[in-house]
Amino acid sequence: MPVLYGTDVSSSLLLGTAQYPSPKVLSDAIKASGSDILTVSLRRESAGSGAGGRFWELIRDLDVRVLPNTAGCHSVKEAVTTAKMARELFGTDWIKLEVIGHHDSLQPDIFALVEAARILHQDGFKVFPYTTEDIIVGEKLLEAGCEVLMPWCAPIGSARGPVNPDALRAYRAHFPGIPLVVDAGLGRPSHAAEVMELGFDAVLLNTAVARAGDPVVMARAFAQAVEAGRLAFEASPLEPRDMAVPSTPVIGMAVFE
Repeated sequence: MPVLYGTDVSSSLLLGTAQYPSPKVLSDAIKASGSDILTVSLRRESAGSGAGGRFWELIRDLDVRVLPNTAGCHSVKEAVTTAKMARELFGTDWIKLEVIGHHDSLQPDIFALVEAARILHQDGFKVFPYTTEDIIVGEKLLEAGCEVLMPWCAPIGSARGPVNPDALRAYRAHFPGIPLVVDAGLGRPSHAAEVMELGFDAVLLNTAVARAGDPVVMARAFAQAVEAGRLAFEASPLEPRDMAVPSTPVIGMAVFE
């Protein structure tokens, strides 16, 4: 299981908490997933509302670790301010850092992301940056103080799965000792198994579970897929071949006349 900022994590599935049809479904799905880290989006306008207070109470009752995020932020200043508010509200220095640069694809602004990560690291935060699969950006984030990298495999909420598995494979190979979490774009349990087979340490997803016909069953399916993918990676699966290879030996076979 992954170790994130010195903390042993019991599950390689990190789950978001938005868009569920009801608090009960959210609670049941989290329990079915086995996840012990939940991402929570902080909105300034709702942080002190009665509904917001009931939501935070539900999350606390689940006895899991909260990973606040800066979802919806589009500038360094906005992301840093949101992170500081989240630290006060949740009492944690963990933060999932999002600085969105493109409204349609929700691709991160990598320049602002690195700058915000550096500022937050200097302020004592343990930063989980939502980034692209660009290796150079990953190196800059490590230089800024990040100890975990969270590349996307497709745009947020697209459910497309890994659109560039070769890039993800290269990313994993380039950062062999760094905890890597695939974040965004996973739509099916098979997508999660695929990236875990590449050697990633965990996946983070929200929409694929929350918007499923049965979020509780889908959460369980993702949990099993993540485990299967990790086991497959550890077992060293066969690489694809260009030609057929018989599974039964042909040398020494009996000849009947």
